Amino acid sequence: MGKKISKESLIEDLVKEHPTTVKVFTRHKLPCIVCGEPLWGTVGENAERYGADLEALLRDLQAEADASR
Repeated sequence: MGKKISKESLIEDLVKEHPTTVKVFTRHKLPCIVCGEPLWGTVGENAERYGADLEALLRDLQAEADASR
């Protein structure tokens, strides 16, 4: 396991470091980053803004980031 992803993690940094996490955001109904809609700020801010389950999102993001190392 690498760096822990938290609700304070910046989405732009996370996607830059682990591009495959884009599919996790999409699966959790956050805007489609690859479709050109920007998604800035922290994971926690955006989970709240879009009504995503923060704990499930963090778990899935961490699993994807760990798998992509």
